[in-house]
Amino acid sequence: MAKLYLGIETSCDETAAAVVADGRRVLSSKLLSQIELHGQFGGVVPEVAARKHLETVNLVIEDALTAAGVAPVELDGIAFTAGPGLVGTLLAGMSAAKSYAWAFDRPLIAVDHLLSHVCANYLDTDLEPPFIALLVSGGHTQIVHFEDYRTGKILGQTLDDAAGEAYDKVARLLGLGYPGGPAIDQLAQAGNPRAFNFPEGVVSGYDFSFSGLKTAVLRCVQKLGQPLPAADLAASFQEAVTKVLVKKTLQACVQLNARRLVLAGGVAANITLREKFLSMSPVPVYCPQVALCTDNAAMVAAAAFFCGVPVGLEASVYSRQC
Repeated sequence: MAKLYLGIETSCDETAAAVVADGRRVLSSKLLSQIELHGQFGGVVPEVAARKHLETVNLVIEDALTAAGVAPVELDGIAFTAGPGLVGTLLAGMSAAKSYAWAFDRPLIAVDHLLSHVCANYLDTDLEPPFIALLVSGGHTQIVHFEDYRTGKILGQTLDDAAGEAYDKVARLLGLGYPGGPAIDQLAQAGNPRAFNFPEGVVSGYDFSFSGLKTAVLRCVQKLGQPLPAADLAASFQEAVTKVLVKKTLQACVQLNARRLVLAGGVAANITLREKFLSMSPVPVYCPQVALCTDNAAMVAAAAFFCGVPVGLEASVYSRQC
């Protein structure tokens, strides 16, 4: 009989719930986005996000259970994102998960947000460790070697801005609004990636640095004046980011004799990044469908199945940048 897990995700500005069977098969995945709500502020306002989660999380959970045709008592576990993320939004999801776990006497599972993004690759695939994972999001950029489902060794990471953070900051420079990543990716498709020669952060090993690139774009924008060649700027910036991400990740694959490469995190939805890896990688590349790259609850349920350990109702959350 299949193991059924309910996942609840509220780490930032997406209220999500999903039911997944055996960590692989998505029975339902529901999401309520707050992008329009926060767009007027140019970014996520933590207090506003937390209040919205409290208003909607139970409705989204009920919607996911109904769509899956699963009653709470049939669940083998109820998982929630414990962090990293915004503490107020995390608490909203944790409180809902605890309520369901207590009311229906189901195991409660606290899940790491970053590990969940990696576990999105198990959905609808036959992927198994070991593999090299590139985790790229608004708050994190890491190359991780996974030897098994639970154990990951960080080979390198950003020393300053994460790739997604750099995207958001450059998008504001170009007047593209929030969220910046998808906007730059779309605009870049119409631009010349060689129009501007932006520098690559020179960092040893598998580490990254994107703050210098962000500053180079700022200085270029200041010199150019209006109207900006926005598409060329977006394409050239994206070329610089994706070039170093691909180069260092593939170096890790070769040097560690990796048999598989996994992309994870919101930036893994980037068209150019996916195309480069698929065309250049010497090993098979796994990347979630675009809807599962950004924050969602199906990945939380998958992580609960493959990596989760039940916790008590006294479980708490931990806060780092989301």
